[in-house]
Amino acid sequence: MSEAASARVAIVTGAARGIGAATARRLAEDGFAVAVLDLDEGSAKGTVEAIESAGGRAIAVGADVSDPAQVEAAVTRVAEELGGPTVLVNNAGITRDNMLFKMTESDWDMVMDVHLKGAFLMTRAVQKYMTEATFGRIVSLSSVSALGNRGQANYSTAKAGLQGFTKTVAIELGKFGVTANAIAPGFIETEMTKATAERMGIPMEDFIKGAASQIPVARVGQPEDIAHLVSFLVSEGAGFVSGQVIYAAGGPRA
Repeated sequence: MSEAASARVAIVTGAARGIGAATARRLAEDGFAVAVLDLDEGSAKGTVEAIESAGGRAIAVGADVSDPAQVEAAVTRVAEELGGPTVLVNNAGITRDNMLFKMTESDWDMVMDVHLKGAFLMTRAVQKYMTEATFGRIVSLSSVSALGNRGQANYSTAKAGLQGFTKTVAIELGKFGVTANAIAPGFIETEMTKATAERMGIPMEDFIKGAASQIPVARVGQPEDIAHLVSFLVSEGAGFVSGQVIYAAGGPRA
């Protein structure tokens, strides 16, 4: 069997940009065949091209992670084109920030659907490949917002919920050689944080400077900081680390 054919297969959701794209690129460097999944397949092609130009193997897959039929179709396609997925990174996410008294039901439901229902549907769809292989790694992206954040009742709740989901999956699937962990990033410089700065009317440079002044390592995070941590958690050597929530925030949190 060729190295490409025998490579483990990873799915990264929300991988068109930001943390997801950096994670997909890193896992490809680690030797995984990577399914770059995003809502719009076209938007995921840039990440695929970056992986392929570096000698890796990847495909772009379009799917709404909150839609059961689309999730099943996407995972089936990945299994057919790359092989059974044994690594899943639940990174897809959106924000619909507002103060509680202004937050609409739609704002609440959309955030819950993408973060929580999406992680549930994706994990449920891939677990059979993991249990059959007696090897699996599930990493879900939580956030320091799980500890509470003004204007983010929906997002904070979803990110806290992912921590409980992670711990339960770790308990249920551990005997099959499957681990489940969550990463809770602090301030990471991405398009999402740029959008936050714009909404607050603060220049991005000032936004970053202000955030860095509150972080013990005196800088904000980059998507690659999270990708490095994912790389460890999905490795063979991380098999005894499961059900954990790791705050990657440049200092002690939680």
